[in-house]
Amino acid sequence: MSDIIECRSLCFNYGDGDSKTSVLNNLNFKVETNEKIAIVGQSGCGKSTLLNLMAGLDTPSEGEVLINNINISNLKERQRTELRAKNLGFVYQFHHLLKDFSAIYNTALPLLINDVDKNEALKKAENILKKVGLENRITHKPSELSGGERQRVAIARAMITEPACLLADEPTGNLDEKNARDVLDLIIELNNNQNTALLIVTHDLSIANKMSRRFDLTDGSLNER
Repeated sequence: MSDIIECRSLCFNYGDGDSKTSVLNNLNFKVETNEKIAIVGQSGCGKSTLLNLMAGLDTPSEGEVLINNINISNLKERQRTELRAKNLGFVYQFHHLLKDFSAIYNTALPLLINDVDKNEALKKAENILKKVGLENRITHKPSELSGGERQRVAIARAMITEPACLLADEPTGNLDEKNARDVLDLIIELNNNQNTALLIVTHDLSIANKMSRRFDLTDGSLNER
């Protein structure tokens, strides 16, 4: 297996001097092809910060992050954005759909932004919306969809580029128990079918137990269980 994401001696601090708060301490971690990993920790422990660092959305205080063996700290912002778009997909607790766009356009957006032919992008969006069970909802706007359906659109949008790794930050945290279970099963199914690595950060052990590896984030360090 090859490394999709690698963190080397990663540190992240807030503030300076006496007011400095350490969030992550000398953290080393890898995500390899096809892995299913859960990072578990209580709210405020740094899970989302770690995810943002791995995606190049935040800058580490020390250490480095590599995506496909490329040190993202050495890239200009546009290059970093392009590398992220080609390799990573994102699903968050809140769907972040554009309210004035239909499900199919929300799903196609990553392709349209990257100048993929409109007809090709919409066809691919339609196909993946069928895979997530929304073939009859493609023209509906977010306000016309249930919470579970909105999250399914968000998953379809994240997977439409066939990313090497899907990063999910509490992806079921805003859903009821049934929708949460259905959405998690869908993420795992797409992960298996597209050979995409999956990294979920969560405080929910029932989610973590469905992954092949689990790490606990405590006191700024990752410990595999």
